[in-house]
Parts: sequence; structure tokens; C-alpha cells
Amino acid sequence: MIDLRSRLVRRRVLAAVAVAVVAIAVIVIVVVNPFGGPAASNTSLDNGSATSIATVVRRDLSSQTQVSATLGYADPGTIAVPAGTAPPNVQQAQQTAATAQSTLATDTRALEQAQAALAGDSRKLSADCSGANAAQTGGGSAQGGSGGGSATPCATDSQTVSTDQESVTTNTSKVQADERTLAGAQQALADAQASASSYGQTSAYTMLPPLGRVVRKGGALYAIGGEPVVLLYGGTPAWRAFAPGMSPGRDIAELNRNLGLSGDAFTSSTETAVRSFQEAHGMEATGTLLLGSVVFEPGAVRVTSVTPTTGAAVQPGPVLGITSTRRVVTIALDASSQTSVAVGDPVIITLPDNSTTPGHVSFVGTVATVPSNSDQGGGSGSPTIEVDVTPDHPGATGRLDQAPVDVSITTQTVKDALVVPVNALLALSGGGYALEVVGSTGVHQLEAAQVGLFDDADGLVQVTGASVHAGQRVVVPSS
Repeated sequence: MIDLRSRLVRRRVLAAVAVAVVAIAVIVIVVVNPFGGPAASNTSLDNGSATSIATVVRRDLSSQTQVSATLGYADPGTIAVPAGTAPPNVQQAQQTAATAQSTLATDTRALEQAQAALAGDSRKLSADCSGANAAQTGGGSAQGGSGGGSATPCATDSQTVSTDQESVTTNTSKVQADERTLAGAQQALADAQASASSYGQTSAYTMLPPLGRVVRKGGALYAIGGEPVVLLYGGTPAWRAFAPGMSPGRDIAELNRNLGLSGDAFTSSTETAVRSFQEAHGMEATGTLLLGSVVFEPGAVRVTSVTPTTGAAVQPGPVLGITSTRRVVTIALDASSQTSVAVGDPVIITLPDNSTTPGHVSFVGTVATVPSNSDQGGGSGSPTIEVDVTPDHPGATGRLDQAPVDVSITTQTVKDALVVPVNALLALSGGGYALEVVGSTGVHQLEAAQVGLFDDADGLVQVTGASVHAGQRVVVPSS
């Protein structure tokens, strides 16, 4: 706070010795501290400079802090093209999954055939190797030699069954490997479909908004390949494509609300509503919304910058700089003053054209930062905190994107206080303050006064004291 003595426009220090001066029949009496004895209140005074009279009044009094600030728009942010899976890559994932599915089907049929052969040969083996059949031979010697004998049917069947079992084992391994390959391909396809983007390697921007444009729900932020990227309202970013079969989530609940539906699942009603939405916005009515085809923001946005140019190839990354449409005044307040400002404090904003408009403190930061004064030799200033002010009448703040303003923050208010002009105070050499009161007979006397709240804007101060009351006339310097 500013030192009390520096606020006083008029300071009269009462001397330590009473001096009697006779000059044109006028007697001036000066005392050290007129409140040290009982006769102090009857001291008669005369002023050596021009004065006038003010009256002690009762009124509400406020204290203000004057600060510099910047008027602009709140909630700066960026709209970016998400990094998704391009349509050709999604098609490739579909082909890979289809190939894996076909291979599995072929190998599954081969396994089924091997299993059927094994089953048949096993039945034949069981018949040929049971009872008297096991001893039958095909004639000739069972040992090698000129006789040229042959193996028994049982032995032949046993060899065949062994071969069938090896075939079944081999085909089973193939099918198991095919199943793992298919599972991987299907997961890759699911990932590709979940991140399927609305743009490809050859896509280009066909529409970009001008600076200052305000885009509201259902409006086109920009266009890719002739199809708009549409703004919807919500706080959850679109991080995947919207399509039937996707898992429930807050993003779907957000989409449903924008479509006039409820719930957090992509239902048949959602698909139907998406088709209607696409038709209404000149989009291909597929029933799915690919990643990047819609953008969620909490409310209407105002375009502050555009990164690409019309006709440029689409790449993941920033496209638009945006703010909300909410007007805000931002103050870099000295951190030492944080406790003197609170959310809800009323303020007066002085605009660049010197007009004023009311507002209130809407945010008081709790993190202090040290601004860089690179323009002044690279040193650092005092720590500051961010304080935001919301204008009560945003329309009265004009249409400038950014402008310097002054803010008077009302930090304290006293109701029905006794108030005098600041320059009515007399600083006493022994400490404390007094008022020079003019009685009904014109006699001047000093009355002890304690000071309270200062109103720097109006040059007023709250005073209290045993003999101070409303209606008293006090001396002030002539302006």
C-alpha cells in the first residue's frame, strides 16, 4: 500500500514551541500536539495560505488498485489435423486381414481332410489288425530274398495311419499359425479403422477461414478435398473414428448429444443420425465419421491465425489458432498484491478511447512467474500472477482483438463511513492526524482523527474520532 503520508496533499506539522506573532492584528498559535492536554480542542488557529471549507459526510467508500492490463479474447488454443491412418493404409490393412482369413480357411480345409483320412485309415487299421486277419500274409517269404514276399495289410495300414498323423500335426501347426496371423491382421485392421482419417497423402485444403471469423456449432472450420471439417460442442477431443461396433465412451456420448441423442454407445440410431448429419453438411453419407471430419470445442470459436494455405497438402499438425468468443482482460499483477484481490471484486475498465465499462475479477492465479525484460537489457522483473477480469458488458469493449487498457480494481468497501478529502488531514509531529474544524462561531480548532480506508480515485479518506461527526466543517487548501 502507498505510505499514508505520501497520500496527503497538504501536510502541516505543528511546531514544538508556541510563537506569538503580531502582524496586522492577527495572532497565530502553533502547538506540538494539541491532543496532549484538555485544552487542545479550543486552540484557535489561523492559516498562512489560502484555504476553503469542506464538510464531513457519510457515504460508502471504496479503495481501488490501479493496474495496466490487456483486453482480448479468452481461452486461446489450436485446432490441428490429427495423425490418423490414411485411406490407402486402411485398405491395405483390410487386404492383409482378408488374405490371412483366406489362408486360414484353406489350411483349415486341409486339416479337416487330413483328420478325415486319419479317421478312415484308423478304422481300416483296426479291422485289418484284429483277430485272424492279423496273421494273414500276402504269400512268399517275410524275409528279404528271391521269394519277393509282401507286408501284411495290418502293417501297411499302420504305416498309412502314421503318415496321416504326421499330416494332421503339420496342418494343425499351420492352422494355429494362421490363426495368430489372422488375429494380428484383424487387430491391425481394427486399429487402422479406429484411426481412419478423412484425408490421404494427396488431400489438399480447399477452404480456410479468414481471420476473425466466428464459427459456431455445425459450422465449417475448414475443408479438405471439398468436404467440411465441422465444429461440434464438447470438452472431449475426437481421438478416434466414429463407426458401428466401436466401444462405448465419453466421445460417443458427446457426439450423441450433438445429434440429439443420449447414451455413450454408437447405436443404429447414432448411425442413422450421422447419415442425416452428413447429408445436411454436404458430406458423403457413410454413417461413419472418420478421424478429422469433426472437431469438438466447448463453444463457439474465433479464428486468430491460419497456418496452411488453400491448396496446400494436408499434414498432421496445427491448422487454426483460435480463442473463445468470451472477452477477457488479463492483468500481470505483482505477486505481492495477490491477497488484495479476490474473485468477484468489481472493477472499472478504461478502454483505449477513454470510455469506461464495469467488470469483475473472474480468476486470480496462484503461480507466480518472472517476466523477461529482454527489451531492457535482458534482466528480469518482479514476480507476477495472472488475474483475469470479465467485462459485465462485453459488447461495450469494442472489436479489437487486443488492446492495452487500465483497470481500477475495488479491493475494499466501507459502508456509511465518515469521509473527508484526503488533504483535510493534518500530520502531527508527534504522530497521528487531526482535522482543523471550523465551529459555528467561526473559531478554528483541531480534532483528533484516525484514518481508515483511502479512495485514491476520488481523493477521499475515512476518518473516525470521538469528536468527529457528520456535518462538521473542516479546512482544506484552496485548489
